[in-house]
Amino acid sequence: MKIQIYNTLSRKKEEFIPGDPNRVTMYVCGPTVYSHPHIGNARPAVVFDTFFRLLQHEFSNVVYTRNITDVDDKINASALKENTSIDTISKRFTKIYHQDMGELAVMPPTIEPRVTEHMQQIIDMIQRLIKSGNAYEAEGHVLFDVPSYKEYGKLSGRDQKEMLAGARVEVAPFKKDPSDFVLWKPSSKGQPSWDSPWGGGRPGWHIECSAMIEKHLGETIDIHGGGQDLVFPHHENERAQTTCVHGGKLFSRYWMHNGFVNVEQEKMSKSIGNVLLVKDLLEQAPGEAIRVTLLSTHYRSPLDWTDEALKQSSRNLDKLYGALQTLQDIVVEVSAEDVPAEFLQALKDDLNTPAAFVELHKLAKQANSEKDPELRRSIKKRIMAAGNMLGILQQKPSEWFRGIDNLDEGEIQKLLNLRAQAKKDKNFELADEIRIKLTAMKIQIQDHPDGTSSWRKL
Repeated sequence: MKIQIYNTLSRKKEEFIPGDPNRVTMYVCGPTVYSHPHIGNARPAVVFDTFFRLLQHEFSNVVYTRNITDVDDKINASALKENTSIDTISKRFTKIYHQDMGELAVMPPTIEPRVTEHMQQIIDMIQRLIKSGNAYEAEGHVLFDVPSYKEYGKLSGRDQKEMLAGARVEVAPFKKDPSDFVLWKPSSKGQPSWDSPWGGGRPGWHIECSAMIEKHLGETIDIHGGGQDLVFPHHENERAQTTCVHGGKLFSRYWMHNGFVNVEQEKMSKSIGNVLLVKDLLEQAPGEAIRVTLLSTHYRSPLDWTDEALKQSSRNLDKLYGALQTLQDIVVEVSAEDVPAEFLQALKDDLNTPAAFVELHKLAKQANSEKDPELRRSIKKRIMAAGNMLGILQQKPSEWFRGIDNLDEGEIQKLLNLRAQAKKDKNFELADEIRIKLTAMKIQIQDHPDGTSSWRKL
């Protein structure tokens, strides 16, 4: 089965056919680095990291580019508030973003360009758009002439009235058309500024990605991804300006967008006060559990984040690590060929991670009952290979069940041994008392089919 992708532009699932199978290109809009990342920021990072892993399984060379937006009005505001430079703010929160995503097992992209490193490319692209008649200068601004691109609105499927409302466009007398958007704008005193043919200023939001894509991936890319909130206006505008600057050449063969993250069935919002920061969630649960929760719903569907969903993900990982615990006596080397066929088929079907998890749990169930040595070896290799594809099961089972806190492991192990003996002697009352004591110590016991037990900190 070939990889199938739901293409936002065509609004249907399509077979993925890259322009060059020897160099598959994917660009995903990355973070604007002015504060701690929240779970909504983490979803596209985890989703497209998983898709990156799938592409790497299928193709020998995948160039995945995810940018860092390090100049923005929100960054400016943070720098002004702290009386420091935008560079200080952006570097601090870029480091935090990398740390938080690393806790979720998100691999670094192949290329991670930053806007401030591409000012000349941005200016050059704007000049070409003016020359082609798709942009114009007005009162120190440069704007894209939306009516000059006849396919504008096709990606988002919006009519003109909807687009104006959705873009929250600034009504300015110097605009030829109300929907025209900014490519370059003048900077006032105290704002970051770069020299340009139109005076000191800074780029508009959308032109940045177009310039970075052109430099690092070329005029036409295979996949452009991001959150659903970017379809309009960001990706609509990107598509318009990039297509025009390249004389009508196709910009992206496929467009992929992940759904929103809601919290307890409410839209995540600062005004409501329900924005969940990754750093806070990492105090509640391991990064693997957060990752599993983000992948538990199909990427195109809205994800309803709840405390119970996070706990369930930890319990599901307990089962998977428990299966590996029963196979701990088997030493294996895992290769790409060990990825289970049904599991792989699920991921190839528009990254259907819920279906992939079903197949993984089937293997775990087999591991707990299988006695044949060769079949047990095969099951372990397949579980581990599937885990690699999902970015999970990267610890030893003993590490997962132990947790990371500094506990008196000797005392805990003595109690486990005493409980095991009590169960062997059919002294279930004593066994229950020990279990209750361990629970009070916030220790979770995991019993395995072979009669052994392991533990982890709750």
